[in-house]
Amino acid sequence: MLIQPDKVVNPKNKSITITLAVMVMLLLFSSCSGRKKDSGAAITERDSLPVMDTRGVTTLISDSGITRYRIKTAEWLVFDRKSPSYWAFEKGIYLENFDSLFQVEASIKSDTAYYYDKQKLWKLMGNVHIQNLKGEKFDTELLYWDQNKEKVYSDRFIRIEQPDRIITGRGFDSNQQMTVYTIHKPEGIFYVDEDDTAPVDTLQTDSAK
Repeated sequence: MLIQPDKVVNPKNKSITITLAVMVMLLLFSSCSGRKKDSGAAITERDSLPVMDTRGVTTLISDSGITRYRIKTAEWLVFDRKSPSYWAFEKGIYLENFDSLFQVEASIKSDTAYYYDKQKLWKLMGNVHIQNLKGEKFDTELLYWDQNKEKVYSDRFIRIEQPDRIITGRGFDSNQQMTVYTIHKPEGIFYVDEDDTAPVDTLQTDSAK
């Protein structure tokens, strides 16, 4: 019996066909794997991106329906996906704290600030300068302001300028009006009209008196 030529299966052609099929499967698998990696990277990137990026901000912020703060900053970033979530003011901030009569109780300025909104905690860093209602001036490199506890504190060096003297020391806490405060490790008292220095172990001041 003669075998028709068109029905002959060439072993070489069969090998090529199998090879092509394997290559297609590998390409499809590689493509699917690539898409999964891209998706994962996108989710991670969203977690690190701010939900709000605002420039040149001057705004009033209320608490319980009462205007309590005025913020001025060159850049305001809000990271809602971070743990904990926070606001970032990395290009400097100027903040005023108002009383119930809309009088400025204290003004705060720093090179960098972070506000942890869930904890209501401010972290102020770099050339932190505060002035209270009495005109007293406070300078330090790191300061925390806990709004829930209505407390301001630091464990760094602090310089306090009063009308008649300058007080320096390390470790500090105060009420948020900056009128009643304690320096835990005073280093010296420098009187404006005298050259005398009066070092003491602890110093508590009520500037309202």
